[in-house]
Amino acid sequence: MENFFGKEIRLGILRGGQLGRMLLQPCMNFGIIPHIMDIDESAPARPYCHQFSCGDAGNYDDVYRFGKGLDAVTLEIEHVNLDALQQLQHDGVNVFPDPTLIEIVQDKGLQKQFYRDRGLPTADFFLVDSVKEWMQTDIAFPVVQKARREGYDGRGVAILNDPQDLGRAIDSPSVIETRVDIKKEISVLVARNQAGQVSTFPAVEMVFHDGVQMLDYLFAPARIPANQGREAVALAERLAREVGLVGLLAVEMFVTADDRILINEIAPRPHNSGHHTIEACRTSQFEQHIRSIFNLPLGSTELIAPAVMVNIVGEPGHSGPVAYIGIEPFLELPGVYIHRYGKKITRPHRKMGHVTVVRDSLDEALEIAQHIKEEVKAISCQSQS
Repeated sequence: MENFFGKEIRLGILRGGQLGRMLLQPCMNFGIIPHIMDIDESAPARPYCHQFSCGDAGNYDDVYRFGKGLDAVTLEIEHVNLDALQQLQHDGVNVFPDPTLIEIVQDKGLQKQFYRDRGLPTADFFLVDSVKEWMQTDIAFPVVQKARREGYDGRGVAILNDPQDLGRAIDSPSVIETRVDIKKEISVLVARNQAGQVSTFPAVEMVFHDGVQMLDYLFAPARIPANQGREAVALAERLAREVGLVGLLAVEMFVTADDRILINEIAPRPHNSGHHTIEACRTSQFEQHIRSIFNLPLGSTELIAPAVMVNIVGEPGHSGPVAYIGIEPFLELPGVYIHRYGKKITRPHRKMGHVTVVRDSLDEALEIAQHIKEEVKAISCQSQS
């Protein structure tokens, strides 16, 4: 730590969307000099970073050129060029999360196999390379099909209830999961530094939009029994150690109708299920990520007060330069925190911001959050019919 605070630290962040943008505040607090690379010249993080590079996170040359000479490289999304990160690591650049973990996360098939091999609870599954191969096996419906690569925010996922739904199947290498009866979806964020210190945030509950499988509401703490909360936290901590985590890991889980907890997916970075921590916890997920990758003591994850977070997404039928409506009345209310992501163009269901409501009770916070969901909109004057 003496070395950390005694010298200039240059951190490279691959991609500069809202997660990269929100990582910049703890960089400023700790005196870290942030460099951002994104293919979008108008990336949300660009106005606030020390140096911006335009480049493709999936391109070897762009990633290697960006990271060479920096002290450390991290990411805001796992769709990045692994070969370049491995070479940077070989050249002495600290890369977190480790490329071996990123490789597992990039392939949902490797993820599921990892859980199975280590006895970690997850839904039953099998792997296929094509719909043709799948149709030659015994299919027990209903199932959830997930493309092994590139799925994100509900993309690359098909819910198939019977053989007639096979026309909607994804014809690519996939994970076929037995559909489980889900009571709740929860998430636990866990951090681990290089010294092996592990710290978790309390479990949160996620409620998704039925049509697009994107997060509508987040409840902190999750509305589950205390013993289930402890079980979820213990499972996240075990997983962090199993994968050799250095950084932050979001562990999304199912609580089944028969009260089992199953791991769904992981993300080795700040995550939508942790945005409430900026105002509702002693330490934000973004600061905890910075602390962990630089081997600093991890911060307190205590939940200061109950909170509900609601996403602001692009309105259906609206594409073009963004305008926000309905925000001002809520700014009069204490405990309401608005976050606009700085994206200049809105599209239907694109994440454009979020609002966190902190109150003495979840019920009170939810009542306000529901009004925000109804009134606050990201629209464009170039609406489409």
